[in-house]
Parts: sequence; C-alpha cells; structure tokens
Amino acid sequence: MNYSALLLDIIKSQASAKEISWIETKASGSLQTLQTAFVATPRFISKNIIQSTDGIDGVSFQNWTLDKLVRAYFLTKLDSSDKDVYTNTLDTLFDTAENNEAVALISALPFLAYPENWMLRATNAVRSNIGPVFDAIAFQNPFPKKHFSELAWNQLVLKCIFNDKPIHLIEGLDERANQELANSISYLAHERWSAGRTIPSQAWRLVSGFMNETIWPDIEHLFQSTAQSDHLAAVLVSKETNYAAAKAALAHHQELSQQVTDGVLSWKTLEN
Repeated sequence: MNYSALLLDIIKSQASAKEISWIETKASGSLQTLQTAFVATPRFISKNIIQSTDGIDGVSFQNWTLDKLVRAYFLTKLDSSDKDVYTNTLDTLFDTAENNEAVALISALPFLAYPENWMLRATNAVRSNIGPVFDAIAFQNPFPKKHFSELAWNQLVLKCIFNDKPIHLIEGLDERANQELANSISYLAHERWSAGRTIPSQAWRLVSGFMNETIWPDIEHLFQSTAQSDHLAAVLVSKETNYAAAKAALAHHQELSQQVTDGVLSWKTLEN
C-alpha cells in the first residue's frame, strides 16, 4: 500500500498552499533532509485538528493534528530498501525524540516497514508513564492488534482498565479477548473490591466468551451492585455467554434484558 500518497492526499485537503509547498520541498530531499524536516515540522505546520473521517489501513486520524500527520508522512518517505540504513535512521529518531516526536513515531508504527523491528518500541510505549505516548500505542492504533503477543496485548488492556482509560478505543479489543485476560480482569476486580473500589463496568465485556465457575460469582456480584452500570454489564455478559447460570439469572432482570434485546442498551452505553 502506498501510504505516502494516501497520507499526502489527506494533508493536501487540510493544509495551506504555503504548508504544502514546504512539505513537498522537504519530501523530495535527502535522508538528512527528511530527518530534519520531521523534527522541524511544528515550526512550519499548524496544529489544527484533522477534519477528515478517512482512515488508512485501520489507522484512524480522529484527533490527530496536521503537524502529527505531516510527521507520519515524512516517515513514509524514508527509503526502506536498505534495511540497516532505514532502521538505524528510525532508531535515531526514536532515541532522540521529545514527547510530541515520540507520539508521532508511535502513532505511525502501522506505516513503517519491518514491523518486527519496532516491537520493543511499541511495548516500551505500553510501559511509558507519559500519557500521550501510552495513548498513541493503545488507542486507534492497529499495530498492537496485528503484532502483539497475547502477553503484551493483555498488559496493554489491563493498564487501560487499571487507569480507567477508554478501552473501547483499542483496535481489536473484542477480537483479541482471551481466557488469560478474562482471568486477570477477575483478579483485578477482587483486588479493587477488597479495597472498597471498583473497575470500569465495560471491562466485563472481555469475559463473556470465557465464563466459568470462577468468573461467574463476579457477575453475580455485579448484579448485586448499587451501580446501574454494573447491572447493565452483568446483563450484557449474561446475554452474550452460553453459561447456564447466567441465562437463568436474566429471568430476574427482565426489564434490562429486554432493553438490551431491543438495542436500547449495549456496551456502547457504558463507553462514557
């Protein structure tokens, strides 16, 4: 896929003539010119929010700024034919990046050649304490969905849940649900409940396909909660699972169950 051309089309629909002229001049330059342009982009390109609903290969540009998009474009202009030169160039950019540059690099991972080379950069972003860097790998970024191991994937999702971040923005959230993640959510819930705290209700969407005698008591706990969001999560899980006790429990929550059946309520209701 020609990411450069696709990105440039979006850029041209958003940028001024002066900005486009600067971009095109730098994009046709040498390797060093591209590296320098990547760093210098905010001096010449606005931080206006991209007004485009078009995504590219699973990457959503919602809430991207124009300067971030231009930085991603410059990265796609790097010549990847010589793997060593290409990866060394990007490693230098990663190693010297300030926060906004790091965000642009992490956000652009799906557009980079040799994805196996960037696994450590991606998993380091998951461990980052810098919010925007973590968000760049966690949300609206298909790189983890496509390339993370189950362990790395679970760490990303659990960190979002632990920090009460919006897990519905994780690409591939439902497709990559797994038994170990469901078990970990149960363990986290027990820890929180013991401390008089809660976990986000929508986290339970990830246990529906993995219900067992260990997790079912957690759903019963949700049914007994004073929080309406927990009641809804329990009903949604019970509607989705084939676990017999869950199906039986729905008889005692017919109003909520019917609203789910009618499409009035769903996991989307809990996204806020």
